[in-house]
Amino acid sequence: MFLALDLTGVFAFALNGALTALRVTRIDIVGVVTLAMFTALGGGMVRDILLGAVPPATFVDWRYLAVAALGGLVAFVFGRHLQQLSRPILALDAAGLSLFAVTGALKGLDFGMGVVQATILGAVTAVGGGTLRDVLVREVPAVLSSGLYAVPALLGGLLVAGLVEGGLAVLPAALAGAVACFTLRMVGVRFDLHAPVPRSVLRPRP
Repeated sequence: MFLALDLTGVFAFALNGALTALRVTRIDIVGVVTLAMFTALGGGMVRDILLGAVPPATFVDWRYLAVAALGGLVAFVFGRHLQQLSRPILALDAAGLSLFAVTGALKGLDFGMGVVQATILGAVTAVGGGTLRDVLVREVPAVLSSGLYAVPALLGGLLVAGLVEGGLAVLPAALAGAVACFTLRMVGVRFDLHAPVPRSVLRPRP
């Protein structure tokens, strides 16, 4: 189940990374697939390195590379149709964020981490690939500029880690964490919600 969730997250983030590349710049097929793979695999590699699980799963199991490349190719072929829709890109980003927050936290628990440490690891896994994506296309990373990006990842990781440590089976705990993360992220996008910011950067009232 962990592998299935992880690969689903890889595919979702690969599509998102490739579609982002097609949206912001002129890029060939090599660039599209490369950005898709960085987006899909970056967070997982950071997670495994932090855990000392080396070489990272990306380089141990060929399916990670294959699924990431497939996502990039799908976006390259059908990008003209998908590019016109901004919502699918945001939804794919939210799906990848949710799945990686859950799998990152679960892997942390497997390595003997506590709830807090597993939650942080889940968030790092979730935002790592998207951060690499934004840096490569010369955008401010979403984790620094988007009001609700890291917060949903932290919530999803905390929920799954807390429920599993509390005795709930892994599958329902993982579903609860993923749904909570996805829902909060999409609600934030829909209603333009933001986490609190320092008063010094708040816009003055007219």
